[in-house]
Amino acid sequence: MPKIAFTERILKIRDYLRGDEEVPIMYIHAIMAIVGSVSVLLIMQFDELPLSHMQHTLLVLVEKACVIVVIAYVISRLPQFSEVLEGKFTIKNQAILILIFGAISIFGTYSGIDIFGAMANVRDLGPMVAGLIGGPVMGIGAGLIGGIYRLSLGGFTAVPCAISTVLAGLLGGLVYIINQRRFVGVFWAVVFAVLMESLHLLIALYMAKPYFQALVVVEELTVPVIVANAMGIFIFAFIISNLLREKETEHERDLYFDELERKKHELQVANKIQKSFLPDKLPDIPGFDIAALNIPADDVGSDFYDFIPLSKEKVGIVIADVAGESFPASLLMALSRTILRGEAKNQKPPLLLRYLNNLISVDIGPEPEIFITILYGELDTKTRCFNYVNAAHTPPFIYKKSSKKIEELASGDKSLGRLGNIELEEHKIKVETGDMLLFYTDGVIQALDGTESKGKEVLREIIIANSDLSPSKLVDEIKNNFVQSEINPDDLVLAVLKVN
Repeated sequence: MPKIAFTERILKIRDYLRGDEEVPIMYIHAIMAIVGSVSVLLIMQFDELPLSHMQHTLLVLVEKACVIVVIAYVISRLPQFSEVLEGKFTIKNQAILILIFGAISIFGTYSGIDIFGAMANVRDLGPMVAGLIGGPVMGIGAGLIGGIYRLSLGGFTAVPCAISTVLAGLLGGLVYIINQRRFVGVFWAVVFAVLMESLHLLIALYMAKPYFQALVVVEELTVPVIVANAMGIFIFAFIISNLLREKETEHERDLYFDELERKKHELQVANKIQKSFLPDKLPDIPGFDIAALNIPADDVGSDFYDFIPLSKEKVGIVIADVAGESFPASLLMALSRTILRGEAKNQKPPLLLRYLNNLISVDIGPEPEIFITILYGELDTKTRCFNYVNAAHTPPFIYKKSSKKIEELASGDKSLGRLGNIELEEHKIKVETGDMLLFYTDGVIQALDGTESKGKEVLREIIIANSDLSPSKLVDEIKNNFVQSEINPDDLVLAVLKVN
């Protein structure tokens, strides 16, 4: 168990160094401020503490690197810095950043420590960062500024140090190009800094004369210079990685909102089309008073009702519940309604639904989540007879005024869209003056479901208690009893016919 925990910590540290996770950069700043403050205090007490030259040099360079961290944070807020990170290079922003990173390189030299005629410093930090974020042009530009300044100070390591500073910018730029013009991340930036400073010391050891003096300098400076520069680029890289993550998040957010707006527009268009398939106004049916309600659960509904004129004395009545995802279901609704309206005058209810089923089942296939439950019938206004077929739809209610009771119309067990060539049984009822037919989808029942009573029973009670009301007022009364909810779980479709 301890071994697993240790491994997890190592992997987490590795992810932090790679910049894969969001690290609170202000925590890093606070830590660096503390480190810098402690370094200053130890330097001030150098005469009283048993510190070697190497330890003293390391503390000084760490303190200078902490100062550069503050500078790095300020630089990261410049618009030119953001432009370069986004790959938007211009002569102006490159020139500005070359001057800034060149100045950082000069500060690194100026704040360095003289060790036997050589400079212990963090001069290469500016050119390295410039190259890693902006390519060879920025790296070499910043390196030339820092290198020329170092050369002007003289010393037996002036030439190799100046060359190394320019080389740090050049190699950083090449790393940027090799990485497909992207920043390499925290981990590889630190690795690059360690390798670059090692190369810097090797160049100084090879070129500086006399050799024995160069060897002493390299021995004294190896640890302080590598640690200080690696620490400085570590913080710089963290800041850069956080900025890149912020920009990536902003970009993803913008894409998300653009997609959301596009979807919203599509839903608005689809909703407009879907509404166009519903009756603009309820027809006048001689001898009957009618009212209806349609509340889609989503922006695009799929349940529907319709009144189809067949002749002067007949009208087709349909109510349907299309099961499935919003868009496919709404398309199937539109197709079904179009077929019904086109063929209703030519075929009787059983044949019409069989014809509809054969057409849509070919396109749907054996998909259990997409199907239609539907009730369709012909109402003869002269004889007041209603001939209908029920394809697994919720049976409508009929309220008989003479008995003041509610009955259900015939049910069915075969929905449309799953199997071809189905046989559906035709049923017939006769209505009298004061009777009511109430067609609805299961969304209405769900909306009436309470904590103490079932939705269907609530609907029965509302109809019986308000049987004297007109269909429009009865619909309003039913709507007022819907359980309040921010989101409807299903489409709400309701149609009421009352015999005058």
